[in-house]
Amino acid sequence: RVPNLDDFNALSDVADFASLVATYSEGLPRFAIIMEPTIAGGPNPGIQLACLDSSLAIAPLFKRFGSVVITSGTLSPLDLYPKLLQFEPCILESFNMSTFRPCIHPLVITRGSDQLPVSTKFQDRGDMGVVRNYGTMMVELCRTIPDGIVAFFTSYSYMESIISEWDGMGIMRQLTKTKLVFIETKDVVETTLALENFRRACDSGRGAVFLSVARGKVSEGINFDRHYGRAVIMFGVPFQYTLSHILRARLEYLQTQYQIREQDFLNFDALRQASQCVGRVIRSKIDYGLMIFADTRYNRHDKRSKLPKWILQFLGDSQLNLSTDTAIGQVKHFLRIMAQPVDQNSLKEVLLTVEEVESMLRCDNNDTPLPIAAAES
Repeated sequence: RVPNLDDFNALSDVADFASLVATYSEGLPRFAIIMEPTIAGGPNPGIQLACLDSSLAIAPLFKRFGSVVITSGTLSPLDLYPKLLQFEPCILESFNMSTFRPCIHPLVITRGSDQLPVSTKFQDRGDMGVVRNYGTMMVELCRTIPDGIVAFFTSYSYMESIISEWDGMGIMRQLTKTKLVFIETKDVVETTLALENFRRACDSGRGAVFLSVARGKVSEGINFDRHYGRAVIMFGVPFQYTLSHILRARLEYLQTQYQIREQDFLNFDALRQASQCVGRVIRSKIDYGLMIFADTRYNRHDKRSKLPKWILQFLGDSQLNLSTDTAIGQVKHFLRIMAQPVDQNSLKEVLLTVEEVESMLRCDNNDTPLPIAAAES
């Protein structure tokens, strides 16, 4: 009899790991065993079992059901998903947003007020000119846009370094003159408390800005509807850390098995994350907000074209390659339009009545189910 099981936790972890490896013995090439000198920044080395093939997770769903509909606002580009998930879609469609007014206004800011390019590329992110221009951009936007603003950075380390630089430049003091500032941390409790206080500041009319990280808690499941999110600012393109052993193994697998090029997957993944972040701002037909992409790379067609159709439908040529000053002028114009009363008759035209929904349900009951459909809406 073992008096204290805690003494054998390490052995239990090894046994669990061995069980996982054995579970997928027939598909072991779809996994990689990664050995690293440190795990999650800790002092100890570790071994990880990484799944390289995402189709394993959804395969039981396809096997069990005859009709599967995959729908999301962030499935762009659609043609990559059948390769990644290993299915043949019978319908593959991307839709525009049905709206009675231009409720979102995307802007691509490539230059600061001094006309110097802004980007979070590795060789540029330490440039004090870029840091200063990002800070000035944030201050000007906070002065112009009411209520809540959410800003996303590419990583925790970059966010921490740029906040430190902004503090030394006096930019943080300027921000607090117009809005309260809240920051996402890796601690879930701290972040939850910060979100509660952010909402309280918006409700009171004081206004607030929330500084957060792409791929973090805030970007995945937190909505900033109505006055909680009148603008989302995306500082940089949120690429994954390309030196990660797990990512390198997956990229090699995708190239070998599915002929998906490394750069294609990295661009797809980064633009999907960017769409996920900026999509926090719009949550209903009467909601509205600004989507600000602050990086020269968003001005390139190969990056921009991978954004969802419902964003691209509002992104005209006049909203590309902007300086901070020009963007502020467009922000003011957009907010003046959105400040007008909602036209209820126009709103009704894009909403379904109860009778129309019931009619659609009756038609659906008579239709033959289709195998697999993927749609972006």
